[in-house]
Amino acid sequence: MPSSPMPSLLTVRAETFPIRGTFRISRGAKTEAHVVVAEVTDGAATGRGECVPYARYGETVAGVVADLEALAPAVAAGLTRADLQRLLPPGAARNALDCALWDLEAKRTGIPAWRLAGLAAAPGPLATAFTLSVDTPEAMAAAARAAAHCPLLKLKLTGEGDLDRVAAVRENAPHARLIADANEGWSLEQLDRYAPALASLGVELLEQPLPAGRDADLAGYQCPIPLGADESVHGLDSLGALVGRYQVANIKLDKTGGLTEALALKAACEAAGLRVMVGCMVATSLSMAPAHLLAQGAAFVDLDGPLLLARDRMPGLRYEGATADPPSPVLWG
Repeated sequence: MPSSPMPSLLTVRAETFPIRGTFRISRGAKTEAHVVVAEVTDGAATGRGECVPYARYGETVAGVVADLEALAPAVAAGLTRADLQRLLPPGAARNALDCALWDLEAKRTGIPAWRLAGLAAAPGPLATAFTLSVDTPEAMAAAARAAAHCPLLKLKLTGEGDLDRVAAVRENAPHARLIADANEGWSLEQLDRYAPALASLGVELLEQPLPAGRDADLAGYQCPIPLGADESVHGLDSLGALVGRYQVANIKLDKTGGLTEALALKAACEAAGLRVMVGCMVATSLSMAPAHLLAQGAAFVDLDGPLLLARDRMPGLRYEGATADPPSPVLWG
């Protein structure tokens, strides 16, 4: 259901949240999460959305803020979600505003976002993966011991030495389910070498082993572990490059450009025989809230962003261990 056109005021702000320790993946490390918040108010109700500008896709905080602020006149003239899909490409800026418009409509109408999205039932709690940053095997072993109570661990990998990392985690979290994420850091030769050993260690999913531009190398590839696309997944137009190469698609709102396209992409992936993972950037509960709705029924859920922060937005999502409750309407939706 599209938003009803009404004059509204858009405000945009950048915020920084400290990360607990350091978050490392194959491309680098960071100690802070930089987010951009879009807020739309019609005087009676206010909707909010959050995004994470991602350098991997050429995005910056300043650029996303500028892209959003340029849409203030359109928002004042009654911009709808359908309009927004035409005005901005998939990416962080569109995500923040799209989610703000969902939230605004829910608060304006009193109809929760899950009903507006056509879900058959109210969202329930979700067990999320908990991410271990790439590090030495010894450091990842210690992190695994500390997180051994989590039912699903996601291990960030980088290349040489990865089998030692996974073995150390498996030894120290023997009962946890494991996902491995190379973040484009492997070659095809490394995939050939590592995949059988990872399968023997109980890894259930391997995310994005090759660079996104090398998807064709996986056509017909017989891997002992299901392969998940992450950096290769953006909007609906990326679906064709996934079929026959991956078994799982990791949908993130910052890549699809919001909940609107993410819902359509999820349905299209499932229709094409791909299982769905719903993931996140390192961000606050305001980013997780619409993704929580999207993740209902997903094969894999990775919405641990707030658990990686030294402090979250208040009020935030309520986590019991690695289980995230649905967002309250005060937060979003």
